Amino acid sequence: MALSHLKSFSSRSNLVKPLATAFSLRRQISTSTDPITIETSVPFATHRCDPPSRTVETNPQELLSFFRVMATMRRMEIAADSLYKAKLIRGFCHLYDGQEAVAVGMEAAITKKDSIITAYRDHCTFLGRGGTLLEVFSELMGRQGGCSNGKGGSMHFYKKDSGFYGGHGIVGAQVPLGCGLAFAHKYNKDDAVAFALYGDGAANQGQLFEALNISALWDLPVILVCENNHYGMGTAEWRAAKSPAYYKRGDYVPGLKVDGMDAFAVKQACKFAKEHALKSGPIILEMDTYRYHGHSMSDPGSTYRTRDEISGVRQERDPIERIRKLILTHDLATEKELKDIEKEVRKQVDEAIAQAKESPMPDPSELFTNVYVKGLGVEAFGADRKEVRAVLP
Repeated sequence: MALSHLKSFSSRSNLVKPLATAFSLRRQISTSTDPITIETSVPFATHRCDPPSRTVETNPQELLSFFRVMATMRRMEIAADSLYKAKLIRGFCHLYDGQEAVAVGMEAAITKKDSIITAYRDHCTFLGRGGTLLEVFSELMGRQGGCSNGKGGSMHFYKKDSGFYGGHGIVGAQVPLGCGLAFAHKYNKDDAVAFALYGDGAANQGQLFEALNISALWDLPVILVCENNHYGMGTAEWRAAKSPAYYKRGDYVPGLKVDGMDAFAVKQACKFAKEHALKSGPIILEMDTYRYHGHSMSDPGSTYRTRDEISGVRQERDPIERIRKLILTHDLATEKELKDIEKEVRKQVDEAIAQAKESPMPDPSELFTNVYVKGLGVEAFGADRKEVRAVLP
């Protein structure tokens, strides 16, 4: 099917639009919503519950949307790697490439009324919640156009208006906060749930079990999502956990183990989990996924695992390639058309980076804003804006 006859809009204007909007305005290969039935890659493993169906309904529009969004996430993270090495991104930076199916599948099963809170590997989750490429790169480079005005950096993306309550740098600390969000949903009777994401490295935290206990006592609509990429920093799960079956960790709480490299398995599991949480309270999802980069940019990622292991996952389980094969199998696009989408994505990412570089740094007078309660900030130290500027380099 030809692409050239479809209308194209200014890519620069799309940089400030969420992915779903930006891509829907650009050239579209297919807008069909005719149902397509597929089967998840592997069965769900269960604990104290019956599994959801492996049969998932989708359509051409959703399949192509998954491909575009995941391709954008992948390209965004690869670009962040280059920017970090060029010292345009500083501080901590944890990349998500390889795990894109979790962010995309979860988003497909819920609405913006539902809350999401996660750890510091948060760029793609923010993008999935409706953030823009320009906001991402501005924040990563510490510019005013970022989602936290350039002051949060890689680990502290935030978008309250879309139900995204941030990336958090303290290991496991976001889980009790996520349970608090679930309490708010129940209190407000808004028929929404909270997703609290954490990694296998945080799965042994005491605060996780404390928060889960009270959530179960109060039947809070919370879904604990363990993104198990099998290495907490540089420690393999079998070295850190006596029982790495994280979906069973709740004991008294139901759990599902999901192929986190299959966006449709994630979608099905999250839909199932939301229905359960609204009716019966907490549930644990363990997403069996994998990160291609190291734990952070300071970790080469190859000292505790082999390059053959990494390349093997890329070849056999890559989430984007799985979607590509589905699109080709159902004759929704050609190889060339998918390559064209990837070229378009690369161009959008490059343009967002260029525009972010033009954005100014935060003004030094902003140092104390968003830190102290109003009335207890700069003025509590007897400093005005001019004095703040004077003491800063």
